Amino acid sequence: MNIRFTNRLARPLLCGVAFMLAVTAYPVSAQVVSVKDPWVRSTVPRQKATAAYMEITAGRASRLLEVSSPVAGVAEIHEMRMEKDVMRMRAIAALELSAGQPVTLEPGGYHLMLMDLKVQIKDGDKVPITLVFELRNGSRETAQITAVARPPQPASSHGAGHGKSHSH
Repeated sequence: MNIRFTNRLARPLLCGVAFMLAVTAYPVSAQVVSVKDPWVRSTVPRQKATAAYMEITAGRASRLLEVSSPVAGVAEIHEMRMEKDVMRMRAIAALELSAGQPVTLEPGGYHLMLMDLKVQIKDGDKVPITLVFELRNGSRETAQITAVARPPQPASSHGAGHGKSHSH
């Protein structure tokens, strides 16, 4: 069946209704995550690994599933935790994110490891990082961020992960 539009207003009106139905049928998701203060530790010549840190707040329950960067051959999500009085670092498959609850990636806790570095990362460099999030329904969202390189913060007298110079 062919429909001819004789009224000049009919076509824009019909297109507008079709668009509204499409938006209603496939809602545009609220922002999946927001990333605050992303930074990466600068490196010395020939250093092959570094870490990236940030604060991630999910708009909806999801999980950080994958990470990559063009400066690294390998990128992983890591955690540090005490096991029998020894601090251990290990890769984890995913980082769970509850809706509205910020998760801080910081020295001594969760962080991103960038390994097999292809270049030296100098103070002030801007390092592109791709984060892939999986929502509860199985769909995936990708976020492109830029982390600024800065030197490691000096260890405080209170131990690793304490005495942070920033507030939330």
